Amino acid sequence: MTFFGSIPCDECEICVAGLYGRCRDAYNRSIVPFRSLCAGVALALALPSTAAAQSDPAVNAPPHLTDIGDLWRLVRHKESGDDDVESGKKFLVIAPSIGSKPSTGLNGGLSGNLAFYSGDPSTTHISTVNGGFKVSQKGQLLTGVRINAFSSGDRWFFQGDNRFSLTSQNTYGLGGETLSSDVENVKYDYVRLFEGAYRHVAPGLFVGGGINLSEHSNVRPGQASVATWDDSAYIEYSEQHGFDPAGQTSGGANFGVFYDTRDNAINARRGWLASASYRTYFDGFLGGDSNWQELYLDVRAYRKISRDARHRLAFWALGDLVTGGIAPYLDLPATASNDGRSARGYAEGRYRGEHLLYGEMEYRGTITPSGLVGVVAFLNMTTVDNAQTGDHLFESVAPAAGFGFRFLLNKRSRTNLCTDYGWGEHGSRGFYLAIQEAF
Repeated sequence: MTFFGSIPCDECEICVAGLYGRCRDAYNRSIVPFRSLCAGVALALALPSTAAAQSDPAVNAPPHLTDIGDLWRLVRHKESGDDDVESGKKFLVIAPSIGSKPSTGLNGGLSGNLAFYSGDPSTTHISTVNGGFKVSQKGQLLTGVRINAFSSGDRWFFQGDNRFSLTSQNTYGLGGETLSSDVENVKYDYVRLFEGAYRHVAPGLFVGGGINLSEHSNVRPGQASVATWDDSAYIEYSEQHGFDPAGQTSGGANFGVFYDTRDNAINARRGWLASASYRTYFDGFLGGDSNWQELYLDVRAYRKISRDARHRLAFWALGDLVTGGIAPYLDLPATASNDGRSARGYAEGRYRGEHLLYGEMEYRGTITPSGLVGVVAFLNMTTVDNAQTGDHLFESVAPAAGFGFRFLLNKRSRTNLCTDYGWGEHGSRGFYLAIQEAF
């Protein structure tokens, strides 16, 4: 339950948005700092809080927006659509998903988002069903469906994160000092079923739990890694801890809490999200291979730097921490492994260890007054540790940076088509085309 508004593929290029509910009462903002990057977060949060929504004319009466649909209607000489949202009304967005990286080669597919209100939009967050698929040059199939559904009046929130993939991943061993030349390609079939139900207990606050299943089967070396497979970090770790190298499963339950004051879950102008999920996995439960526990923390904050919110800053800090037991190798905290959109500039699994901390800040602005075209620039940092290698958090930090453009697909939900290019260390880079902001 640690995030909503982002649906994953294995390497964060099929991502579909959760849409927004209308603004609620204002709350004070806060975020947990993360070293030098999150010092910027703390500085931003030290600024005076944004006024309440009802007293901010720029929020209550935003300038007229123009989206891709309006342009299409203009070409067809049709009347432009309005900005209102209604209970029961559905919004559907479909867009291509394209990317390229060493582990998959060229890949492409489609992603889509169906959004609706189950109750009065003034008291109910918008619900979303997000899905996508893609195929790669190397014969991989990646699919995912995410459900973020709010009952009328936000009394209940139901969440599902479901994936099925025939895929591969480049692995580099554990810790933050691994070399890019020590790459081993691992092929596997992946099933992920994370389901939860959460009860509204206070304004913006939800508490609940669910079940988690993460299954990696048919694990085998990629063609380039056959000769060195027996000496790979995956085989070494699996044999050391008694896991079957051919397949590993984690099955268990979670308890979670989150607090959300964002005005828009996909493209927030203000507010913050703070969530924590404690996940415990059991040997034998849902086919699980070991007992282990994990704490997942996620904090996001948004600050406008112009009165009309055309220019704003977004901040993100997360922690993925194994707190006990032994996790299967491919379930260890790693870049982009849980949230699907972190560490742009690095591939999924580039850095892996028992504990991972991550921070990011992003500038978001619009190029056109209508909001049709926008731009972002981002900076992120990742640090991991590993007891076996002796690496500690913050002894090494993997930075990345990049920029991108935004094209407004749906003004009612502020859903963008996002194009990003990110650079990391040692020649790591990636191009991403997706529906929704990274966070």
